[in-house]
Amino acid sequence: MRQIRPVELKAWLDDPQRPAPLLLDVREPWEFERCHIANASLVPMRSLSARLAELDPERETVVICHHGVRSYHVTRFLEQNGFSNVINLTGGVDAWAKEVDPAMPLY
Repeated sequence: MRQIRPVELKAWLDDPQRPAPLLLDVREPWEFERCHIANASLVPMRSLSARLAELDPERETVVICHHGVRSYHVTRFLEQNGFSNVINLTGGVDAWAKEVDPAMPLY
């Protein structure tokens, strides 16, 4: 399984030469409302199976949650369902806030 640290993701997002990945946030709506990475798409983990057809299995996709545990499981699930370009955000939005965006609220 591929993993990426927040600072690596930030560098990727800031690089105009690289196509931006889909930022797939799998937290609950209340968590997403509290804080999220800009341009992330919310698909809560509990509804992922029903919404799988909305996702492109070929697109680079970074899976995001609070601390990286749910996103780890979702990344594995996606890999098992034919998604070849999925990456887990290690440490989740909590690590993003601590390493990249200190203005982001923590919870």
